[in-house]
Amino acid sequence: MGFSSGKWFPEAMEYININNLSEEEVVAYLEQFKAPPTIPLLENPVAVKINIKAENELEEINVAKVVNTMETLVKTPTIVNAVIMPDACPTGGTGTIPVGGVAVAKNAIHPGMHSADVCCSVMLTDFGKINPKDVLDAAHSITHFGAGGRDRDSQFRFPMDLLAEIEGNSFLNTQRAISVARSHLGTQGDGNHFLFVGKSKKTGNTMLVTHHGSRGFGANLYRNGMQVAEKFRKKISPKTLKQNAWIPFDTKEGKDYWEALQIIRKWTKLNHEVLHNATLEKLNIKKENRFWNEHNFVFKKGDLFYHAKGATPLDASFMPDITGPRLIPLNMSEPVLIVSGNTTENNLGFAPHGAGRNVSRTEHKKSKIGTVQEIFDEETKGLDVRFFSDEIDITELPSAYKNATTVRKQMKEFGLGEVIDEVLPYGCIMAGNWQKNAPWKKRRR
Repeated sequence: MGFSSGKWFPEAMEYININNLSEEEVVAYLEQFKAPPTIPLLENPVAVKINIKAENELEEINVAKVVNTMETLVKTPTIVNAVIMPDACPTGGTGTIPVGGVAVAKNAIHPGMHSADVCCSVMLTDFGKINPKDVLDAAHSITHFGAGGRDRDSQFRFPMDLLAEIEGNSFLNTQRAISVARSHLGTQGDGNHFLFVGKSKKTGNTMLVTHHGSRGFGANLYRNGMQVAEKFRKKISPKTLKQNAWIPFDTKEGKDYWEALQIIRKWTKLNHEVLHNATLEKLNIKKENRFWNEHNFVFKKGDLFYHAKGATPLDASFMPDITGPRLIPLNMSEPVLIVSGNTTENNLGFAPHGAGRNVSRTEHKKSKIGTVQEIFDEETKGLDVRFFSDEIDITELPSAYKNATTVRKQMKEFGLGEVIDEVLPYGCIMAGNWQKNAPWKKRRR
């Protein structure tokens, strides 16, 4: 009769048989179980606001891919606005939100549009007039990069009030999620995440900046969210791309998922704080200032949900608990920008999140000439750059990223925030090629 199976099937079959309903009565009775019409893709999608320009042939290819993927994404029925930032670069197949993209949905949360690195963010602490090497050395002895979490002996104390919130949320209350939340606290992961030390251009004070997200705790929520969103997609909009499936906000699942995102946000902020506070404590000094912002998250304004995949929020209404300016890192040899700015029709309340990439890691490796050490020495001259694994990762060196001058120029051109200070680089720590000596590779060798 054209009905899809569901939990109501056994009860309906029993009711029909017990009451010996006629065909006409069966049709009338089943009316209550009819699924609403599915929602098609938008025939007239919103125009994407483009705040990026190609300045060479490589960038032309990158920009074309980014625009193409966003123009496919905005056919999703929930999307009412979208913008591309100067540091945009594609990730995933066509229709997948790019890094440097913002998609605004009405009454819907799209887990695929914040991706697995939920609440990737940056925190700055002002250490005052102290030698930057001392700060980097102290932080190096405290931080944790690479796969997995901390062992029991080196874990940070987990707040009981946060644990209670986790246990009260249907998306987060699993033994696996709680275990990862405990062990990953005070860890930074790998990839482009970093611990950066430099000096304020304005004050000369030494500043520590960390960049990382919610680690395995957030990735676990993302997986659960995508599964729930896929169930909704199959029922209400099967023509929507799988990566753009959504959870309707006006459902229990939608409310629970939004609450889970806020808990992930609290955990991630704490993940930064424990590292900064432990470094202050080791040096026996007090912080002079601190500010923090996420750039990979979902922000709510009324019934609109702003999905920022690598875009820094400028609009104060997105983050009512944030009082300081925003942070935009570029690459290890460039300053971390401290910015403020206003919401415009063109930026939708966002700025870039960094420098982005024009080519993949593999392509970047192929383009380099010389030994790994020679490439490293050339690109990090004058800087104290360390890899936690003691193995250099050339795909995180400055040449792997977009031209920082170009990004800054386009920020100014498109009105994407005003630079009010810069943290000039002294040095940084990154994970490095931790897989080179991973246990499974050693066993294979």
